[in-house]
Amino acid sequence: MDQSTPADDDAVITTADVAKVASLARLRLEPDELDRFTHQLADILGHAADIEALDLDDVEPMARPVPLENVLRADVPGPTFDRDAVLSQAPAAEDGQFRVPPVLGEAP
Repeated sequence: MDQSTPADDDAVITTADVAKVASLARLRLEPDELDRFTHQLADILGHAADIEALDLDDVEPMARPVPLENVLRADVPGPTFDRDAVLSQAPAAEDGQFRVPPVLGEAP
């Protein structure tokens, strides 16, 4: 395929366009990849043109297609573990708290 001819009769992108973008992105494409990507990008641009051609004057803009709702459960206190029992299972405890190694060079 000639590098300057469109992939299809009505394509809006040429193989030369794809080769230039690949070069700018420092990608090395084989001739079969160049043809395949030219067709794929032409399809994508065709779909974008179809969407752009839609009459959306009466369509209200939205951030998401479905309403957002909080699906978390209520924050209700429940039964807890005994502190002494939990701390007895820890490798190190001090003054009713877990003792952990210093983080980010903090002094012990």
